[in-house]
Amino acid sequence: MQNTRLNTLVDTLFSRFIAWTRNPWRRISLVIISLLFGNYFANAIALIAGQRAGLDIVFAAVMIFLSELVSWIAYNRRMGNGSRPLLVELLNAMKIGVGYGFAVEAFKLGS
Repeated sequence: MQNTRLNTLVDTLFSRFIAWTRNPWRRISLVIISLLFGNYFANAIALIAGQRAGLDIVFAAVMIFLSELVSWIAYNRRMGNGSRPLLVELLNAMKIGVGYGFAVEAFKLGS
């Protein structure tokens, strides 16, 4: 690939972002934001699935499949030093947030 200005800019931004996420506090903040986004996503999806009552079973099967896929990715792939890549941690935190959001929605509907 040619070394164009756009290619150089993208490489520089990516390397700066990777260096920025090496700080543990920034990494934790990104994981917490992903967790909260998962909770928000679950509330939005539950609202949409509640309006379209015909797709409940299909939607539940798709969400369980995606949750198991993320779990498989997160817990099977480890780096040599025992840590996980940032993207895998963010996906796992979002999965946990979605599960929590669905549980809260179930408690709201049950009361």
